[in-house]
Amino acid sequence: MKKIGLLSDTHSILHPKVFDFFSKCDEIWHAGDLGDIAVADQIREKWPLRAVYGNIDGRDVRMEFPEILVFTVENVKVLMTHIGGYPGKYDHRAMRNILQYSPQLFICGHSHILRVMYDKKHGFLCINPGAAGNYGAQLSITMVRFIIDGSNIRDLDVLDIPRGTGY
Repeated sequence: MKKIGLLSDTHSILHPKVFDFFSKCDEIWHAGDLGDIAVADQIREKWPLRAVYGNIDGRDVRMEFPEILVFTVENVKVLMTHIGGYPGKYDHRAMRNILQYSPQLFICGHSHILRVMYDKKHGFLCINPGAAGNYGAQLSITMVRFIIDGSNIRDLDVLDIPRGTGY
């Protein structure tokens, strides 16, 4: 069993509530737009980090993290990329990767919109944790945590913070 903390679109700012919300997590996943390698360093001080780069990330982040990441946790194959879309509206590159890798869990960011949807056509769970940073049009800062237990993805919780608070 693994407890996962998931965030995206921090845009160089790591909200202080990340540390409490993810305190019992085994690892953290970041779905791109870290904004600064310092965000990754802050996370890595406390947890193992899996991340992909996003469209705003510079050379320092792109040198360290890939555009797509495919890995297995417990018995769940995960595909993570920054620009992905959602069931019925996938980015064409994301769709190619979905067809190639056949994940059970698809993680993406970019839209700043929190979405958790099951893709019945392709048979996997799609999670976009929204935006954990204070940049963009979203009204709240969001991040999620969940458990992967064998082949089960369960106990998903959302942290939703009004934008502009707590910094």
